[in-house]
Amino acid sequence: MAFNDDSFIREVNEELRSDRMQFVWRRFGRLIIGFAVLVVLGTAGYVGYRYWATHQAGDNGDRFIAALALADQNKSDEALAALTAIEKDGKGMYPLLASMRAASLQAQKGDTAGAVSAFTAISKQSGVPAVIGDAARLRAAFLLVETGTYEQVSALAEELAVPANAFRHSAREVLGLAAYKAGDFAKAKQWFQAIVSDQQSPRNVANRAQMMLDNIAASGKAPQAQG
Repeated sequence: MAFNDDSFIREVNEELRSDRMQFVWRRFGRLIIGFAVLVVLGTAGYVGYRYWATHQAGDNGDRFIAALALADQNKSDEALAALTAIEKDGKGMYPLLASMRAASLQAQKGDTAGAVSAFTAISKQSGVPAVIGDAARLRAAFLLVETGTYEQVSALAEELAVPANAFRHSAREVLGLAAYKAGDFAKAKQWFQAIVSDQQSPRNVANRAQMMLDNIAASGKAPQAQG
């Protein structure tokens, strides 16, 4: 089934950056990560559904919409049961979309380890479109900023931080946040500077990166460039 990768990437990147982290890290550290995780997890099912809803019809679509409605009503257990059923016997792209939404619900319920495992598994599934796999890896990486190590975040996100990858801005941001949290201010500075130096970085991502660079500079915790 054909779909527009560029459009999907724009939507996911917008979801990743919208309303996230209006902050100064030193004052709001843990709240920043918690808020980032919630936004990054978001509702992948909604984004994916906009792609395929016009191309799919019938029972699978109705079941998926019903599961999303349960999630919106905060009926998480019922929504997870409905999504799990779609994962098992759904058709087309619906099992994949159900997996993504179920992983988001796991995180919302506080099962961070389960959500990370689910998103990582999705990213490794055979036949998953690259753009979906990359989005799943990035969502897992943001969850791990608070609960994991820099190395765990890097294993998921660093391959996405390269110039050719459309998710590079968010990948660099999650790597910078993970490095900062780990106390590696030189590496954090490197990742935030990469965002600021990229002329294609979205303005709000670049603004947050500059705030972090200013914070690092004020702290005196990172080596200064030699002139």
